[in-house]
Amino acid sequence: MRYKLRMIAFSTVLVLIFLLGGCVTMEKKGIPVKEYEATQEIVPPEEKAKQAAEIKKLSQVDRNDVFTEARGMPEYIVGPGDVLQITFWDGSKPLAYTTEVRADGKISYSFVDDLYVSGLTVQQVDDALTEAMQKYIRNPRLELIVKEHRSKSALLFGQINRFDTGISGVRSGPGRYPLTGKMTVLDLIVGAGGGISGQTEGNADLTRVELVRKGKIYTVNLYNAMFRGDMSENMILEDRDMVTVPELPIFGERVYVLGEVTVQGIYRLKDAYDLLAALSKAGGPTRVAVKSDVKIIREFQERQGKPIILSANYDEITKRGDISQNIRLKNGDVVWVPRTAIGDINEFIVNTVPLLEYTLYPGRFRDAYAQPDQMRFR
Repeated sequence: MRYKLRMIAFSTVLVLIFLLGGCVTMEKKGIPVKEYEATQEIVPPEEKAKQAAEIKKLSQVDRNDVFTEARGMPEYIVGPGDVLQITFWDGSKPLAYTTEVRADGKISYSFVDDLYVSGLTVQQVDDALTEAMQKYIRNPRLELIVKEHRSKSALLFGQINRFDTGISGVRSGPGRYPLTGKMTVLDLIVGAGGGISGQTEGNADLTRVELVRKGKIYTVNLYNAMFRGDMSENMILEDRDMVTVPELPIFGERVYVLGEVTVQGIYRLKDAYDLLAALSKAGGPTRVAVKSDVKIIREFQERQGKPIILSANYDEITKRGDISQNIRLKNGDVVWVPRTAIGDINEFIVNTVPLLEYTLYPGRFRDAYAQPDQMRFR
């Protein structure tokens, strides 16, 4: 089963390479790794400083669509869907009543009909309802709380532990969570079960937590907030925010080793950090491998259809000590050890991918080419 899953992953990678690179003119033999100089997209310092300042500002707001500060304390803003519990005190006897804020933002209670409460704090709703009740009851005593917060929420994805709490209504793990007032990204993560034990333990990377708000992406470092007390990047949440906690690179970054090796597979970049390490993890080239023409296919997704094809000579590394060809690998690299010398990269991809696709996914060919009246599968 594990072998089958690996082979499926291999095919997926190669299909992407084919789709993105099939129409692109590349070097016939690939770029020799000794001549290759890796390039990185560098974010301008002024752009980084601008985003850092914006994140800091959003971590210090005293009001948004979820809460506002009143009398020096943050108070929740009521909205449609919230369930309110109103307690009327008849002498020393409490009488509780539950009502939901309707879609039009109004509630009805006792003698009061259609009181508009959306956009008010809990205390403001209490005051407005008390004032309206005074027309019918002398000195009414009311208490109001939000029993269920439904009007505002945030989505949480990624490396969050899921626990069996055994308590009705209490859950953990990824999902949609109600915003109950002034809540930060860290509040949301910890309240959802956390399970993120830091920068070097566990499998969650707190240094690259992603928040999407109204189509804009922010990357925040919560490791500093959790372990160093620096809250400058612990942004305060708004309704419909999406938070993703990624894997640590040692868990999430992979390289693929295919072709004439003892064990084709997907390997952690931590373990297959350079060409020799990757081939070693794969058990080394087979007896029929063309060791002088190992290919590294790089950045086929990032470069939008113009992948980098590198060429390395395994024999020169191992027999002549030319360590300049032992290239450092990057996340997503595909190492291909061929059985025959590759004369044209494009031709190699075109000839290889369909064969693997047909072998691993025969159903796709059936669905793509079979006539509708021939498909009688159950």
